[in-house]
Amino acid sequence: MKKLFLMIAACLGTLFATAQTIAPSLTEEMAKRGDDEKIKISIMMQEQADATALLRTTNAFATNKERREYVVATLKRQAEAAQADLLSLLEEMQRNGMVADIRPLWIANAIGCEANKTAIEALGQRNDIQTVFFAENDWFPTNEQSHTLTSAERGITDNLLKVNADKVWELGYTGQGVLIGHLDTGANYNHNDLQGRMWDGGTEFPHHGYDVYDHDDDPMDYLGHGTHVAGTICGTGAAGTQTGVAPGATLMEVKVFADIDEAGNTTAIVEGMQFALEHGVQVINMSLGKAGSAEQTPEKSIIRQSCDNYLAAGVVVVATAGNDGAWEQLLPIPNNLSCPGSCPSPWPHPDQAGNAGGQSAVICVGAVEINDAHLVYSSNGPTHWDDVSEYGDYPYAAGSSTQYGLIKPDVCAPGANVTSLDYNNPSGYTANVGTSFAAPCVTGTIALMLSKDPDLTPAQIDEILQTTCVKLTEHKDNKLGSGRIDALAAVMAVGEDAVNESIGGTANVYPNPSTEGFTVVCEGMTEATVYSMDGKLMKRIVAEGQCNIEGLSEGVYLLKIDTMNGTLVQKIVKM
Repeated sequence: MKKLFLMIAACLGTLFATAQTIAPSLTEEMAKRGDDEKIKISIMMQEQADATALLRTTNAFATNKERREYVVATLKRQAEAAQADLLSLLEEMQRNGMVADIRPLWIANAIGCEANKTAIEALGQRNDIQTVFFAENDWFPTNEQSHTLTSAERGITDNLLKVNADKVWELGYTGQGVLIGHLDTGANYNHNDLQGRMWDGGTEFPHHGYDVYDHDDDPMDYLGHGTHVAGTICGTGAAGTQTGVAPGATLMEVKVFADIDEAGNTTAIVEGMQFALEHGVQVINMSLGKAGSAEQTPEKSIIRQSCDNYLAAGVVVVATAGNDGAWEQLLPIPNNLSCPGSCPSPWPHPDQAGNAGGQSAVICVGAVEINDAHLVYSSNGPTHWDDVSEYGDYPYAAGSSTQYGLIKPDVCAPGANVTSLDYNNPSGYTANVGTSFAAPCVTGTIALMLSKDPDLTPAQIDEILQTTCVKLTEHKDNKLGSGRIDALAAVMAVGEDAVNESIGGTANVYPNPSTEGFTVVCEGMTEATVYSMDGKLMKRIVAEGQCNIEGLSEGVYLLKIDTMNGTLVQKIVKM
C-alpha cells in the first residue's frame, strides 16, 4: 500500500497537469457514486498516432493486407511504450482493490477499466493522459421496429432485388474470399442460413468470433438484432429465403453488447474494432451508435481516432446514420446523426469542398423505403467536428453557406420491413425497420466489390459507391446522401474483371470504340448483355457464338458475355 501511495503522489506532483483531464460527464457520475464504488471509464492517452502520416505511408503499399499489418504493428508499438508507466500504476491499484478489468487498447492508444473515485482523481492529474471519461454509455440503436411475417417469404428479398445484388451474382461475385467483421449483439451462428459462412477462429475462437463485452469466446445472440443484420450481409437462403447481399462472404462475429439489457460501453466498442482489425477483417459493419452532443466529445474523439487508423489500415467501416430523424426537435442538427456514422468518409466528396476537413474510414448509411423515399426514422445530417478540439474541422453554423458542417449520410439503402434471419428459429425469418438493417446491405455490396478486387482502398470503395448510386437528389443530401446504392453498378465500376482469367475465355469485339454498331464473336457464347455504367440494362441478345449490337447512344458501356464455361465482361465505347 505504501508503494501505491508513493505512485499516486508522483501523479499529483511530478506529473501534475495544469489542464483538467476528467471529462464533465465523469465528474457528474462520480458525484452520484460512493467512494469505493467502481465506475467504467476510458482513459485516452495524450500521445496519439498521426493517422494522416500513417495513411501517406500505407498508400504506397500494394495490398490491403500489407496496409493492415503495418498499421497494427505500428499502433501496438506506440501503445506499448506510451502506456507502460500508466499500466504499472493501474495494476498496483488493482492489487489494492481500487481498479478492476483493465483493458489496454492500442487501436486508439487508450485503456479501459473500472476505477473508484480516488483512482480517477489520481489519473486526472497525469500529463500523459488526454482525457478520462465515463464509458458506460448506450450505443445500442434506438427507435427500431420489428414486424412478424404473416408467412415466410421464399426467393430473394425485396431489398436485394432493389439494389441488383442478384445480377452481381450472375457475374460470378458473391463476396467469396472476403472476411467481414460484424460488431453487434452477436449472431445465432447455428441458423441454417449462416452455415458455412462463419469465420473459422480455430481452437482459440471456436464459436466464430469473440464476446468483448463479457470477455469470452462465445458471441451467441440472445437479442436478435445481430442475427438479423448478419443475415442481410451473407445469409445463404438455405432455409428458403435469400436474405444476404454477399452469400459467399465470411462473417466474423464480435459481440459488443450485454445479453439482457442491451448494455454497451465505449471500451467494448473500441475493443471490438481492435479485435476485428487484428484478426484480418476487410470491412466491418457497425449497426450501432449514439447521437452526439457537446457532453460526448471524448467518446467522439476515441471513435474517430479508431476510424482514422482503420482508414490507414485499408479497412472500411460501414456505420448507421441512426434512427432519430423523427425526433429532430429533441436531437437537433448538427447532433441528430449518430457516431460513428458522423465520422468523415474516406473519399472527399466534391460537394464538401467548400467546408472541407479530414477523412476517416466511415461510410455512413441512411435508410429509404422500398420506393426510395426517405425513411422518416433515418437520422439527418449535417454533423460537425468543431466541438472536438483534437479535430476542429467541419464547422457548422445554422444558415451559413460556408460553415455547413459535414454532409451525412454518404449513401442510403432499403431499411423498411427488411426480411432477414430470426435468432429464435434456425430456419426462420423476421422483418425489421431501421438504419441498422440498411447498413448491412452496403456492407454486403462492398464485399461483392472486394471479391472482384480485394485491394480496393477505402477511398476507392467510397468513391465508387457514391458515384454509382441511383441519384435521388441533385447534390449530396443530408437525408439521402449521394443516393441509393446499386450493387451492380458499383461492382461493374471496379477495375478489370478477374472472372475473365478464371474461365480462360476471350471475346473479339469490333470495332471498339465504334461510331455505329459492334460485332461480338466469342466461342461458346449463349447471351450478350449490355449495361450502362450506372448499372441499367440496355440490351440483352440471345445468340450462339456471334451477335451484333446496335442502337446505343454515345457513351461507355459494360458488355457481359455468358458462355458455356462462364462469364466475360469488358467495356465498349460508342462514339
